[in-house]
Amino acid sequence: MTNNILIENQYKRSSLFEKENVNYLVRILKRFNTVPKINNINIITSTSEPTIFRIVPNKSIIIGTHFLDKPILALVYLRYGIEWQLWYKALNNEKEDTVLCDTAALEVTRIFYKLLPKDDKEKLENLDYLLTNLIKNENHLEPECSLQHEGLQAFHGLKTSENECKESWKPIVENLAKPTEYLLMSGGDLRLNIDEIHLLNKYGCRPFPRPDAFTFSSSTASSVSNFAYDKTDKVRSILIRNSLKNGFKKASIEFSELLKTNLRKIFKLSEECEIIFSPSGTDSALQIAAITQIISDKEITHILVASDETGSGVASALKGCHFENTTALNHPIKKGDRIEGFREVDLIKIPFRDENGALKSASQLDEEVFNAVSKTNELGRYVVLHTMDQSKLGYQSPTDELIKKLNSLDSLSIQIIVDGSQLRLDPRDIQNYLNKGYIVTITGSKFFTGPPYSGALILPENVNKSIQSVKNKLPEGLTQYYNHSEWPTSWFCSNELSDGFNYGSYMRWNAAIVEMIRYYKTPILYRNMGIEMFCNFVEDSIKDASFLELIYDDEVKTNNYNSKEFGIRNIRTIFPFFILNNKEALSVEKVKKLYTLLNSDLSDQFEDSSIEIIRLAAQKCHIGQAVNVKYANDIESAVLRISLGARVISESWVNRDISLFFRNIELQMNQITITIKKIELILSNPELLD
Repeated sequence: MTNNILIENQYKRSSLFEKENVNYLVRILKRFNTVPKINNINIITSTSEPTIFRIVPNKSIIIGTHFLDKPILALVYLRYGIEWQLWYKALNNEKEDTVLCDTAALEVTRIFYKLLPKDDKEKLENLDYLLTNLIKNENHLEPECSLQHEGLQAFHGLKTSENECKESWKPIVENLAKPTEYLLMSGGDLRLNIDEIHLLNKYGCRPFPRPDAFTFSSSTASSVSNFAYDKTDKVRSILIRNSLKNGFKKASIEFSELLKTNLRKIFKLSEECEIIFSPSGTDSALQIAAITQIISDKEITHILVASDETGSGVASALKGCHFENTTALNHPIKKGDRIEGFREVDLIKIPFRDENGALKSASQLDEEVFNAVSKTNELGRYVVLHTMDQSKLGYQSPTDELIKKLNSLDSLSIQIIVDGSQLRLDPRDIQNYLNKGYIVTITGSKFFTGPPYSGALILPENVNKSIQSVKNKLPEGLTQYYNHSEWPTSWFCSNELSDGFNYGSYMRWNAAIVEMIRYYKTPILYRNMGIEMFCNFVEDSIKDASFLELIYDDEVKTNNYNSKEFGIRNIRTIFPFFILNNKEALSVEKVKKLYTLLNSDLSDQFEDSSIEIIRLAAQKCHIGQAVNVKYANDIESAVLRISLGARVISESWVNRDISLFFRNIELQMNQITITIKKIELILSNPELLD
């Protein structure tokens, strides 16, 4: 089994364990979890040769104590060595091609170095070592160039029989010679980039595990779990091996199809239902805009229900406009400009709240939807009705009764889209929608806590056949957004899309699917009991806190069809609340500041306090981001959200023991208590919010 042990045999009171080194040792050991785990590769520390760094192919990595005295340096060298061994194993019978191992390992280590915190990089600034000098060089090293660095070959002592890079290696290195954490933040947009201090993205999470934080942020985004990260990291190793054996294109297509097959199995979907991956939920909206334009030659009107609780770029995407300044394929574009090939469309927004900030009733929303559809229909236009099943604050609209009422309209030409992006749905819910001919949008990055972004469209059989029967092409501008491989191969319309593969999107979906599989392994009875147990506790805890106020009253959730069975869509799993100070709601700016403080280590602000307060201040608590909502219908404020994520259930079932399952859920309920106490601690020190 894997023996990636860094310092286990070095626990002596040497300089390695001097006080100033201990914190850095802890930091690199925690980060060491992102290094690939390779079976039967031993890491051996040497005291007799303190300056040695040697790779024994397929066997071990030997590192001297001179490196371990500089923990960040040791981390970088070991990252190189383990990556080298990973590629060497993948070569199978072509062991003389070590130039590939040198090149790929160096490229991965260069990216790994860039992802280190600023403080760690500073530890390497004044060091003069072959590897650190190479990785700090901004110029990417081509495979041919690695032959100029005999020092890399000296690490393992093998000479290459090839003096040139094989053409077949180039796409493999380009796409897979990247750390898994880098892949998980690529192929999206700038919102996935992390800061150099805390390594957090815009959503307050990391592209690698963050076990030191309490995570109840699934209504926004979550850091990837250790379990899903390890599984996805293993997939990268398999893809490298398969690409070298069978060719990069074949291996990539097979991987993409495997992901779709797994999704079909999870939700029990028929083969006739098509799945299209997208880098984000907003990209899914753009795909819908393109698909509806192909299906209908009529003028189109999009009716967007819950326009105030969907993604900020969705409205632009539905109009066929750029919603960011770069695309997921890294093409520079101008936000707001129309994408080439899109026709003009109308867009009717139906927000959940009125101009005073008050939540509309279900009947009021139904009336607005019916009026919008009937008036659009009278104009002879094609209606694309975007319904909401679980918004970012946990609401649904319109009702099933309204949908039935629409059937009374004469000559109605309509396509219904279900925004199921939160994916707080059971498989039967998705099947029910598809059986009615609705297109369903999902993400793996909300309830199922996969890394952001991982979007997808699920198209019913009738829509799939409609698209296959037409000879229209997708808008030309979509070549900047999507690869042909991401769309159904049987569709004529997508033939002119770009070549290539979005491995960032694939890897994020792999992590999400891993979470889905282990969630559904929990027996349904215990799963449902655990959901109710946890959600009831969250609701009661917020109600008991005098400084918190739930945004909703004792509401009755709107169901789109009648069912006596328990369903996750029938219970509230997102709990939005205002934060009060002296019975006044905090301003939007202070709510956002509190959100950031809650997700940070504040122990340095409480150095003179009791150990209990210091520990509370140090605990990182990641919950759902601020959403602007008026308090009492007239005061500008915002709500934060505590949400149930699939991991609450799946990680509680890890021992497959009933008594431990409920005990583990109770431990996560304790984390809710600590999170609320930390909010109170921040409020009791108002200078923190200034």
